[in-house]
Amino acid sequence: MPECGRRFSTTETASLSVIKRNGVVEPFSREKIVTGVRKACQGRPVTDTDLAVLAQRVEEAIRATGASQIEANDIGLSILPPLRELDEVAYLRFASVYQGFDSLDDFESAIAQLRVAHAASPDLS
Repeated sequence: MPECGRRFSTTETASLSVIKRNGVVEPFSREKIVTGVRKACQGRPVTDTDLAVLAQRVEEAIRATGASQIEANDIGLSILPPLRELDEVAYLRFASVYQGFDSLDDFESAIAQLRVAHAASPDLS
């Protein structure tokens, strides 16, 4: 039997499924993360590359848990920390919809948390 003498490798990734709020299960999609976050970033200095990196970070964090299925709600929670680092205004927009802010108090509380984070880490933009 002839030998080619070359090595090759394959990379496998475990399939990851999302359990939507209505119970439907569908494959995980980075593009859905980008689409959802892009709305919150409208008018902000956030590039497509920034969004792609954010989606990658979210996927890596989810895959690091080792779970093969994840609730859609947990994906949203995974988006919040990297989005906060990327753009705080976009973070507030996303959080207000995602976490169902009902009042000005909800916004004030979120802003107060951002201010506390700034006081603790003055190097944040």
